[in-house]
Amino acid sequence: MTVDWGAFAPGDGARLRALGLDAGARVAIAHRGVLGGRDPVAVVIGRMTVAVRRVHAAAMTVETL
Repeated sequence: MTVDWGAFAPGDGARLRALGLDAGARVAIAHRGVLGGRDPVAVVIGRMTVAVRRVHAAAMTVETL
């Protein structure tokens, strides 16, 4: 996975890095929101599930393994 950190507000990027979301992390989509813009997106990082906004998810590029 690669991340375009410039797409995040300064504090948002730091919080996501603290949760383990960084280049090379293995992630999987667990759930997507059901209303309107389908926000938020729940992603699994290791043993943890984190909800991120779709705008944040759009800044991430993942590779299927």
